[in-house]
Amino acid sequence: MTPVDRSHIRVKAMLIAPNDDFTAHAVSLNPPTAENASGYHRLIGGGVELGETHRDAIVREVDEELGANIRDLAFLTVVESIFRIDGTLGHEIVFLYAGRLDPSPAITDASLIEIDGSVVPVVWRPIDDENEPLPLYPSATVDWVRSLSSQRHPRGQAVEDE
Repeated sequence: MTPVDRSHIRVKAMLIAPNDDFTAHAVSLNPPTAENASGYHRLIGGGVELGETHRDAIVREVDEELGANIRDLAFLTVVESIFRIDGTLGHEIVFLYAGRLDPSPAITDASLIEIDGSVVPVVWRPIDDENEPLPLYPSATVDWVRSLSSQRHPRGQAVEDE
């Protein structure tokens, strides 16, 4: 696996992807790190490439990683994430979206494929996650995820297909 270059601020597009009854959302289950001995959850998505819009990036990332389309795609906000992973400082600007995966990942044994070819499990994290032992990253998105429990559609702008 090629290490990620964290020597500069990275631009990401990520998706809050709820299930049909808005009780859970799809996340990747990542291995333990120095900061998270049991691993952590991360929203689906990835890097925005040079010359690519953040909207195009989230559509591409979901297709590449999950082989899925996004229904009801809505732009929510931009968040900044400054973090450490195995002691290395990371800094990301994240364009946050909400939308439904089509097809949805399986309830068990789902996975996604990273750009380096590694396979990462995909799990359904409860939207009401107070009892969830693993942290969700980017942490600045937690309130946006939790807002799904009080409304069937998160606050945001619908994005038209091009």
